[in-house]
Amino acid sequence: MVILLAVLWLTFSAGVYLAERGIETTSIDSYGKALYWGVAAFSTAGIADAPISGAAQIIGGLWIVLGSVLFFGTIVATVTTYFMRPMQRPHRKIIDTIEYNLEQLDNLTIDELDLLRETTDTLIVHVERLKKKQSSE
Repeated sequence: MVILLAVLWLTFSAGVYLAERGIETTSIDSYGKALYWGVAAFSTAGIADAPISGAAQIIGGLWIVLGSVLFFGTIVATVTTYFMRPMQRPHRKIIDTIEYNLEQLDNLTIDELDLLRETTDTLIVHVERLKKKQSSE
């Protein structure tokens, strides 16, 4: 995601620079200033140097939206993944859950029991494949 963000930053900054290149009153008169503008724009730092041409404003607007979504979305996803990792259930907890649910068999409908049977059959086939694979190694 960092590589994608960097490539998009370089591309959109180049687009803004090329769109602003022929305008005398623009403050984005070099690729370096366009790169700085690109960082300030997507980080929502509030930019003093706004593009002047319509094309540059459209390119800049797209960059602000896309860059912000990618950047902040990546941060949120990373933090969420970090905090969700401890919530992944260990093997014993999974087995306890299955045992609890098996105790509830009398409360299930015929359709639910059929679905449970299909799931169990799939699980048995998977276990048999794993056993064969381990015995052949």
